[in-house]
Amino acid sequence: MSDNEGRSKAPSEQPPEDLKRERDAFIQQFFRKGAQLTEEVLKENERLRERLSELESENGRLRSHIASDTAMRDLVRKIEALEGEKNALLQRSVAMEAVSDRYTSRHQEVESELASLANLYVATSQLHASSNVRHVLRNIKELLAQLLGAARFGVYIASDDKKELVAVAAEGQSFADIATLPVDDGPIGRAFSAGKLYHDAENDVSKGTVERPAAVVPLLIDGQPIGVIAIFGTLSQKTAFDDQDGELFRLLGTQAALALVSARLFTDAGRRVPGVKAFLDLED
Repeated sequence: MSDNEGRSKAPSEQPPEDLKRERDAFIQQFFRKGAQLTEEVLKENERLRERLSELESENGRLRSHIASDTAMRDLVRKIEALEGEKNALLQRSVAMEAVSDRYTSRHQEVESELASLANLYVATSQLHASSNVRHVLRNIKELLAQLLGAARFGVYIASDDKKELVAVAAEGQSFADIATLPVDDGPIGRAFSAGKLYHDAENDVSKGTVERPAAVVPLLIDGQPIGVIAIFGTLSQKTAFDDQDGELFRLLGTQAALALVSARLFTDAGRRVPGVKAFLDLED
């Protein structure tokens, strides 16, 4: 047997120890790097998952914000629509208030007119309710006090010679002080002579006097004065005359005179109604 055959059948020689150590070190280093790489990959994966979660949260917030913005825009549009409706209602309300004010004003005017007509009706009815001179004078006093607020006044008839005014009734004033008044002196005399109503429009009528009366109402028959009603002063709460008082003044000026003269003539006729002949034989 040759040397070559002997060498081929001999067992394989083991690698040197230093080569084994290098191989083992390489393998260990390889596995360490693999493990380190795997750990890094896992950590990076975890970071990516966390980032993904953050992005999903952010995405949710953005979606919510977008939804909120849309809702806000819808709310703003709704508010604008409601504001427009409110403004329209306010304009209608202002228009209705104007109509209401006009209606209220007109209603008050009508009430005032009705009150004036009622007072005039009451005054006329009361003046002609009696054919007795004393009763007529009493009714005149009541009207002056109740409807005109007169506190001090006198009812005068002109003397036959038309030089004096003689009091036939008085209230709240000493009768001796006002029994007769001249027809050519002061507001009372001038109102009688001219046959025109006088009333103080500048001063407090509750503080009038005989020399400066609150009002003087001529008593007229066919436009001719036969006497006057002189109001010297009113109640303290009535400080001025108004338009309704003016209507009452004019009514008293004609109706009170007619009532007094009619009552006087009826009394002079023996309180007998004239026969039909007296009405047939009328003179123009």
